[in-house]
Amino acid sequence: MNRTQEVAQLRVDYQRELADGTERFHGPKSTACPWCGSSRLRTRLRTVDLIQHKPGTFVLDQCRDCSHSFQNPRLTSEGLAFYYRDFYDGLGAANAEMLFGRKGNRKRYQASARALLPFGSPRRWLDVGTGHGHFPDAARTVHPDTVFDGLDLGAGVEEGARQGRIAEAHRGLLTELAPKLEGRYDTMSMFHYLEHTTDPRAELTAARTVLAPGGHLIIEVPDPESAMSAVLRRWWVPYFQPQHLHLMPIANLRRELEAQGFTVVAVARQEPHTSFDLTGAAALVLAHALPPADEPWHAQPPRDFQRKARKAMFWSAFPFLVGVYGLEQLLTPLLSRTRFSNAYRIVARGAAA
Repeated sequence: MNRTQEVAQLRVDYQRELADGTERFHGPKSTACPWCGSSRLRTRLRTVDLIQHKPGTFVLDQCRDCSHSFQNPRLTSEGLAFYYRDFYDGLGAANAEMLFGRKGNRKRYQASARALLPFGSPRRWLDVGTGHGHFPDAARTVHPDTVFDGLDLGAGVEEGARQGRIAEAHRGLLTELAPKLEGRYDTMSMFHYLEHTTDPRAELTAARTVLAPGGHLIIEVPDPESAMSAVLRRWWVPYFQPQHLHLMPIANLRRELEAQGFTVVAVARQEPHTSFDLTGAAALVLAHALPPADEPWHAQPPRDFQRKARKAMFWSAFPFLVGVYGLEQLLTPLLSRTRFSNAYRIVARGAAA
């Protein structure tokens, strides 16, 4: 079955789901910040799905007291399943594999792994939100004596085990699997994972359970205080709606870790920066302007002239995208050292026995 046939087959199911609209995919709107409980909220962003272009509108609110940003109203479990479908698996599996397995990401994964070198050699490492296991595969070159396992909700984690990228695959939610994994790992990583979760605090509590006494937890997340978010607004890729449910300022996350008994031993903003803000924004604008692609969540397939126009417009704009990418690579050494850095890293050590 080719892609056109697969899309046509999936369109029937998607259109059946969308017949009742997308409002049912959202829970009730919250009147209080989920982080500090304050009722002083403001709308930070109102947008649509700029990645897959599935129908729906999404709002990020920000707390005026603690600056925590969160999707409001938040997607329900049914909504999350709908908007994640065919992104990392199904129709999107090949693109996800290409994106997360590319050479540039491998170098970034290795840099993240080196952040643990000052704290000794890990014995057993659990990568949470591992996807297809690309981080452990790269990190093994930095920590050759470490056994890497992976945990993820999707089927990719099992494929990662089959490919030999991880030793053991745990499929499910960390908060549910934590009791059976208690004390099993001396190192855990959460790379761009917490922002996807419905309850980041519960994830940290689960990590504390899984870690052996004195074990290390390394976290990397988007930085909602990045100046680039104000410049690019809805086109700032780390907003990543509708998948990113929480954007946590570094001070908030640090305080929560300490409240749960962790000791923060390292913080970084420069190295975790991903040099894709400008290129990503340009790509999002272009994708938004192009005639629609043939996707099953669109009621009708594009007409022949729309397909041709999309292809012609994309290749006409491609040199511009290449130019933006080149400029961004030149600016990265400067941007990553300033408030334009778009991510941060925290390394925390759990309490000793």
